Amino acid sequence: MALMVSEPSLSPGLYIVATPIGNLGDITLRASDVLARCDGIACEDTRVTQKLIRHLGISKPLWRYDDHSAPNDRARLIESMRQRAVALVSDAGMPLVSDPGFRLVKEAREAGVPITALPGANAPLTALALSGLPNDRFLFAGFLPPKEKARADVLEELGRVRSTLIFFETAPRLAKSLKAIAEVLPGREVAVARELTKMFEECRTGSAAELLAHYEAHPPKGEIVLLVGPRPEVEHDAEDADAMLRELLETEKASSAVAQVAKATGLDRKMLYARAMELKGQ
Repeated sequence: MALMVSEPSLSPGLYIVATPIGNLGDITLRASDVLARCDGIACEDTRVTQKLIRHLGISKPLWRYDDHSAPNDRARLIESMRQRAVALVSDAGMPLVSDPGFRLVKEAREAGVPITALPGANAPLTALALSGLPNDRFLFAGFLPPKEKARADVLEELGRVRSTLIFFETAPRLAKSLKAIAEVLPGREVAVARELTKMFEECRTGSAAELLAHYEAHPPKGEIVLLVGPRPEVEHDAEDADAMLRELLETEKASSAVAQVAKATGLDRKMLYARAMELKGQ
């Protein structure tokens, strides 16, 4: 008669476990193993995590941990990690990517708790792969601000970075963000990746204005990743900048003219301002 050999228990500590972003089949073998052998799971929403572990045939204690958790909740979790294996999961994707967990991991590290991270599904990288936008350099910036001016300011600031920009966005705010991109970052290629890994997954690309027109006519649903391609590489020399400055200085203040030329050409503002002063003195 064969003897049943139980799986060895995990060493005490914190295990950061990536979970599927939609399709439950995307859970990794290693993540399934850790969730099966850990002593408990800290999660954003116990209902969401219960659905996942039920799918895996696992039953574990679930401890709610989210943005509203008190310092005492973190302290209790960290203390338990000294004797038990605690898995940290988010509702979807890699924990700590624009969701709770940063403080828990930081304080666990400061307390000397062993920490292990298990890679897996990730919405920003999945969207980047689908989009066809340049992926040698990219910047993930979470959610754009909900207020119009703050949103425009962030886009203007990040638009100077020569990389593909990646944001999370909600369906109700997508049109406002596309409108802001069309105004602040004209000429950029944009992609909207929606419902990734799910039945109605789509990734639509085009200019911000084109995508705005589409989604105004077909209001989107579901979870969205919004991507903005880098500024097109256009060579501008001193003569181009001079011509643009001369034209703008006829109707604009020097600071406004310089800002517009810098945005259009990517040339250094200080250099352009010095040249604008020279042109005004001629």
